[in-house]
Amino acid sequence: NTPIPTKKCEMFTTAVDNQTTVEIAVYQGERSIARENKLLGSFRLTDIPPAPRGVPQIEVCFDIDADGILHVTATDKATGRAQSITVTPSSGLTKEDIEKLIEEAKKHEEEDKKFKETIELRNQLDALVYSFEKAFNENKAKFTSEEISEAENVIAEAKKAIESNDRTQIQTALNKLQNVANRFAQKLYGQGGNESGGDVINPEVH
Repeated sequence: NTPIPTKKCEMFTTAVDNQTTVEIAVYQGERSIARENKLLGSFRLTDIPPAPRGVPQIEVCFDIDADGILHVTATDKATGRAQSITVTPSSGLTKEDIEKLIEEAKKHEEEDKKFKETIELRNQLDALVYSFEKAFNENKAKFTSEEISEAENVIAEAKKAIESNDRTQIQTALNKLQNVANRFAQKLYGQGGNESGGDVINPEVH
């Protein structure tokens, strides 16, 4: 029920190191799960300069004009390169369709809430795996063979949990990895800090 014209922008980033392309999918609907909504269209933003994941800033703007036409633009903030898509009102849902979707969303509210929480937890674990594995590899010479084996095992378990999409498994793996990361960080700091110049193992991921 937002009055038009209206515009909203959000910032996104890359999911893997040296990712040079992102795909933007535009959905209409009320569900937290994308596949439960109607896909209006998609497009790609290419030629993003290679960088570690999380570094690029991709601004995606949703602009609805006075005629109800939706313009979606993705811009790489570093280069100014942009791509866009236009969606006309006839491409979307009717008023009746929207009312049905709202009712469906209410019915599945609890299910969608749990799904969203699981995804957020999975993303938290994924981010910790990435930062811990990178820092651990850069400081591996400072650890014993037993510690190296422990780190490699806990990383493997965490990656398996991420693939499972099981909330309990993900939470267990997250707790375990945070515990190991804490101990390893304490050992590094106890050895006089990060003399190698690499990343410091830090379990605080949000």
